[in-house]
Amino acid sequence: MQKWTTVCFLLLLFGFVTPGWAANEAAQADILLEKGGSANFKKAAELFETALQADPDNYELNWKCARAFREYGHEVKKSGVNGWQKDCARLGKIGMKYAQKAIDLDPDRAEGYYYYGLNVGIYSDGVSVMTALREGLKGKTQSSIEKAYQIDKNFRNAGPILALGRFWAVVPWPFNNKKKALAYYREYQQTPYFGKVDEGVIYLAELLLKMRKKEDKAEAKTLLEKTAKSPDPYYAGWAQRLLVKYKL
Repeated sequence: MQKWTTVCFLLLLFGFVTPGWAANEAAQADILLEKGGSANFKKAAELFETALQADPDNYELNWKCARAFREYGHEVKKSGVNGWQKDCARLGKIGMKYAQKAIDLDPDRAEGYYYYGLNVGIYSDGVSVMTALREGLKGKTQSSIEKAYQIDKNFRNAGPILALGRFWAVVPWPFNNKKKALAYYREYQQTPYFGKVDEGVIYLAELLLKMRKKEDKAEAKTLLEKTAKSPDPYYAGWAQRLLVKYKL
């Protein structure tokens, strides 16, 4: 990625990267983002960075670039390949930079805040949550996701609702708050997006099991049995491990 950025800078320096060419790069990146998949997310991030060389103060380009880095980092994490933690730390940090630029450019829109929070999550996956806390990222992450929620909680399929639930579920003691996490997950569960992606289902089921109530355990089992049949091996495997761990 660094080599690609250097090439882009040289192209810009010698006048090969023009606003029109950058717009074409951004359009291609948009298509790749919607296609999904690790290779497409990686290429999209490269294309957005190219476009930003010519138009660095473009709000749309900055938040979309932050999204591309987060999605690529998420795929790297799911792959479990050797060294994924180091890659996630690097990608999350870059994504945070572009998200922050988007926030600075337009603090009244949700996208920058949302992808700042998600990129901190990817960064934390790489360096550990405790390291992220020591670096003072807890407050900024919380405030960013809460701001996205306040502006447009239904952005990206109600992503800010789910993100807030996950935040309160995984942040370590003494900040951890399962009741808050469950309240946000229940809110997300009432949206038309619940069940369309495995992520939200797994998060809710895992938290219900940690709540250790009989009725919660039964609900979690139903959710996990369905997710264990998912075509996505990452979430299917996660569901299967929880079913075994809690002897469901």
